[in-house]
Amino acid sequence: MQAQAQATRRFDHELKQQYSGYGAYVQINGEEQHHPGTALLLTAAPAGKGRLLDTSGLVPALAAVAPSAWSGTAATTLIELTDPTDPQAVLTRIQFATAAPDPLTIVLVGQLQLDRRQQSIHVALARSTPSTLRYTGLPWTWFVQQLQQRRPDTTTVYVDLVADAEVWQLLLDEPLDLGHARAFGIIAPPAGRRRTAQPRYTQALAQTLRTGHRPRAEQLHQEALRRIDTEGAIVLGPEHSTAAPHTALEARKPAPQALIPGSGALPSKVIPPQSQRAVSPVYVPSTAVVPIVDDPHERIAAAAQAGRHREAAQLAAAAEQHALQLFGPGTYPAVHWIEVRAFIASVAQDHVISCELWLAAAEARLDALQQDPDTPDVETAADGAHHQWERIRDAAHARQLAPRLVELRRRVPGGQHGALAAIQKKLSHLQAV
Repeated sequence: MQAQAQATRRFDHELKQQYSGYGAYVQINGEEQHHPGTALLLTAAPAGKGRLLDTSGLVPALAAVAPSAWSGTAATTLIELTDPTDPQAVLTRIQFATAAPDPLTIVLVGQLQLDRRQQSIHVALARSTPSTLRYTGLPWTWFVQQLQQRRPDTTTVYVDLVADAEVWQLLLDEPLDLGHARAFGIIAPPAGRRRTAQPRYTQALAQTLRTGHRPRAEQLHQEALRRIDTEGAIVLGPEHSTAAPHTALEARKPAPQALIPGSGALPSKVIPPQSQRAVSPVYVPSTAVVPIVDDPHERIAAAAQAGRHREAAQLAAAAEQHALQLFGPGTYPAVHWIEVRAFIASVAQDHVISCELWLAAAEARLDALQQDPDTPDVETAADGAHHQWERIRDAAHARQLAPRLVELRRRVPGGQHGALAAIQKKLSHLQAV
């Protein structure tokens, strides 16, 4: 009994250390409880002359807000997406967030554009243009369908959106459907020719939360409105907190595409094995045996959001093994599960494992799947590897992974100018350590 009590105390101490950056614990019935929450921050706007909203100054403002401030829970999993390029990758993150235990807070900053052929609304992403919107933007119906799967009163959405001229005309006749979420925020018309709007509503939210004040959603919304000019904009508030009926506008939206693109066997290549670290909270052997029942995405998301990272990783590894058995290595389904494992590792703050997995995914897409270096999925994997490598604190691990990352960046420079130079600069610093 004494040994068991010591083990319990040790586990509690480790848990507190792990979540010390996410806020305080809550005392209930004499025992400390950990209440998970999730916050998804998505800011997106196309580059170039198609940009209606300037989000460049928003990232530092959001970074200064404690994750717990968004969901109001002691421990909050924060998922951030800044100028993403791939709608499938964005959908994966939204599915991950909406499958998590409540509460869920979503902050959506971006611009709405109309796919003229199908008359469907999209959230424009970094590479969206009017002619490519159907393939490069996030269909609004994808977002709404994920919200509708959650129980009422468990989701809060703050929107700071600018609509193009065509979407704006539609919104004047029909409200924007936001599923079962409590919706707050503003939707503004285009600022005018050669002008871009500023996300002042979200900046006001961040400014309020940075003071340490933790108002309820309605109060936070009203405080933000007091700080900005809303003339000419559509203001969402408590009166829009219930699910809106499906309108003719919604009926014209396309059904979501399959998350995993195809499964036909392509030129086979064994994906490089991942190195093992005993301290990793998420590493599991590739031979892990976990029963696969239906689609495991929701169970994986729930486990990861609850802090059961190893359980989530085991489920994902088992799903990957199942895909390997059905389709073989170097196929789309197999690579998809490598990317899921990479995302789980990033949520678990295991940047080494996450970097290794993103590297493996990018290499498999280039070599086994024969995808072009400028394919959005390839760039997403390369950017993921680079981002996780930058967050590795252990110099030895960073130096070990650097050659693969340098080689990858030479093949996939991506949209981040100077990415290779940034790696070389950090390597020079690491050599001096």
